Amino acid sequence: MTDTARTAQDATPRPPVSEDTLDTRLGAFPAVVEDGLVRLRNIRYARAARFAPPAPVPPDASESAGRQHVRYACPQPPSPADQVYGPQLDGVTFTEDCLRLSITRPVEVSAPLPVMVWVHGGAYVSGAGDLGGYDPAALVREQDVVVVTVTYRLGALGFLGTGAPDDGGTAGGGTAGRTDADDAGPAPRAANLGLLDVISALRWVREHVAAFGGDPDRITAFGQSAGADLLSHVLGADGTEDLVHRMILQSGPFGVRGGREEIHDRLVTETHGLRADGPVDEVLAAQLGAAAAVAGMNDRAGMPFAPEYGRAPLPPEADFLAAWRRRAPRLELLVTWTSQEGRAFVQLDPKGRALRDKRVVGRALFALVSRRVTDTLFRRGSKAFARGMADAGAAVVAAELTTRPVGNPLGATHAVELGLLFPNTGRWAEAPVVGPDGARTLIEAGRELRAAWAEFARTGRLAADRADVGPGWTGRLRVTRRS
Repeated sequence: MTDTARTAQDATPRPPVSEDTLDTRLGAFPAVVEDGLVRLRNIRYARAARFAPPAPVPPDASESAGRQHVRYACPQPPSPADQVYGPQLDGVTFTEDCLRLSITRPVEVSAPLPVMVWVHGGAYVSGAGDLGGYDPAALVREQDVVVVTVTYRLGALGFLGTGAPDDGGTAGGGTAGRTDADDAGPAPRAANLGLLDVISALRWVREHVAAFGGDPDRITAFGQSAGADLLSHVLGADGTEDLVHRMILQSGPFGVRGGREEIHDRLVTETHGLRADGPVDEVLAAQLGAAAAVAGMNDRAGMPFAPEYGRAPLPPEADFLAAWRRRAPRLELLVTWTSQEGRAFVQLDPKGRALRDKRVVGRALFALVSRRVTDTLFRRGSKAFARGMADAGAAVVAAELTTRPVGNPLGATHAVELGLLFPNTGRWAEAPVVGPDGARTLIEAGRELRAAWAEFARTGRLAADRADVGPGWTGRLRVTRRS
């Protein structure tokens, strides 16, 4: 079933909300109604067998019954990044049946609202869309928007195809209809499955969000770190020309985009024996072993799993920039990075921590190495991406975020803004990147940043810098380019 698009001028009252359902023309969807918000969790947007592309499914109002208090995630190993970002996955249910999205909207919706689709980061190996640290309640409540959070496949389950670059990305004939039982040996693996998942989710949103109070003509996809990188690949993928025209790309690791064939080939070799019908723990163990095997191979080895060029739906790497440029005139982009991105990564590295602890010169050396990581992985690449897209005709705002909790040694580091955008104070109090002191004032401190993101979602523009971050925090969002 395809939903009929509704324009911003259509002021027909939205469907009524009861205590536990949202009645839509697609059916009565299970919901949780609290504090003026409606949450609809774990709506399936596609199905997929292991190592096979997603098969889109229409909305099914009964399918998510009993799932409104569950948070799903793609199976994944424990993340070392928890040392900086806290226990992100506490209470999560891991399942390969994770191609689901969750919708949060106001109870009262009198006209179609702007839609913001969140694509999480995590170096393509960790995270999920519907986590406590990504709670969009404040953003929805303050800014009168609909927020959709997307969960997709990760690591060897989502970003490790085995087909040759010119085989169409189907890895020897893998299809969405294949079942685990059909595989008698090592399974061929389709490429770019996590990317295909996100594309399927964005199509689902475009086709059906009007039934949930959203405006399909005002959809903004926003993502951070690997989520931003993944969205940038959506912009260059085949068949996505009319999918989404407005994006917020936060801290995309554009400095290490491309140049991954050596890493990919070694990963495939290391995971050759994986079966589609084996325990998922075998996949995760193979993923960890493969990542260890490529460690130190080159400067891409820190994020070994990533989109694969020349495998569907991506063109060859040599043609990818041209695909971006062709689409640029129809795009509105907000490209951001933080002023001290690298501090989290240096902190996570035992050698980096040892450097910081050196007497007299330790702090200065830590800051110097962090600055180099910031420039190499994020700042220069983000500026170059923004400049290139603007030169090709996109409407681009580029901005550096210096906002940080007062006194926090990690400063304005990678992902520090997530607590401001999604201010779940209990969750972020457990994360050293924010900490209990920074978490106490997250609601007030992030109000201007949430307003800026919603302004861009409504208009495709950012009128001015945002400086007022409230008590316990300092810094601002400083626009460096507007075109």
